Amino acid sequence: MKDLYKNPLFYYILVPLIIALWPLLVCFISLPKAQRSWNLEKEQYNKAQQTVTDILTIAPERLDFANAKKTAAEFDYAVAVEKVANLCGIPSTGYKLSSGSIVTSGGRKSQNAKVDLKQIEIVKCTKFLSLMQLHWQNLQCTQLKLDKRKGLPDIWDIALDFKYYF
Repeated sequence: MKDLYKNPLFYYILVPLIIALWPLLVCFISLPKAQRSWNLEKEQYNKAQQTVTDILTIAPERLDFANAKKTAAEFDYAVAVEKVANLCGIPSTGYKLSSGSIVTSGGRKSQNAKVDLKQIEIVKCTKFLSLMQLHWQNLQCTQLKLDKRKGLPDIWDIALDFKYYF
């Protein structure tokens, strides 16, 4: 067997044979596998594009926050609530805001506020709450109180307590 490795004729046959098998391997195994992978990736891309389009059709306000300039402006409850209420289709007469003063506790500043939403659908309320917390990461809803209006199918009076950490 050792003599076989020393024989140059073995290499003259083996090397061309391997070189001849390589294009066959590429043609019959690698290319079809790459084609299947390409088709799968293309299908996943098309599904993702459709999902993004659906999301932007249903909730186009997501772009408003993404495109907003990141400024180091001070947080103000009045501005924040007005901005989000407009995005949610809540009129200025549909909510009442009362905010407290800035308090320092444990070396950290915070400010409390209460937002009362009157005669609102539950979907608008959840959209309002999620947009508030999506845009301002340091804002926490500490309490939520729901009171259903009698005789109306989906009308609620909602009290939200917020706390913002500076």
